[in-house]
Amino acid sequence: MTNKIAIFVDVQNIYYTTRDAYKRQFNYRKFWERVSEQGEIVTAIAYATDRNIDSQIKFQDALRHIGFTVKLKPYITRKDGSAKADWDVGITIDVLDMSKEVDTVILLSGDGDFDLLIEKIKHEYGVRTEVYGVPELTANTVKNTADHFRRIDADLLQ
Repeated sequence: MTNKIAIFVDVQNIYYTTRDAYKRQFNYRKFWERVSEQGEIVTAIAYATDRNIDSQIKFQDALRHIGFTVKLKPYITRKDGSAKADWDVGITIDVLDMSKEVDTVILLSGDGDFDLLIEKIKHEYGVRTEVYGVPELTANTVKNTADHFRRIDADLLQ
């Protein structure tokens, strides 16, 4: 029986944590190859912001070429100058929907808000959970709640 896998990527979180910790970018192609060895990737969604910048459009096209569905949310600048483009609710809804159809959910994010989601899908749907994150920039609650925490380090960077 094939392990059916669903991947959910918080693109902004992965971008900023790998940049801040290593001054390098995450290698999505290498990640895809590694996960493919574990079973069949039935869905892979990358959640990103839409700034309509050429470099981001090329990056999003590269993700699609690898096999990801790219979901975009407008990048909003608030009156005070701060920015917002939060995908937490969208990711949560998609994870809950797909957890009924897969054996393993892989989340790429260090965001501690996802610990309750991970706990729920493990216990309610019986799925195996993996979280990929930069160790020092990933919430301990997420690391401890997931069945497996996978370090993003040099072997998954470009």
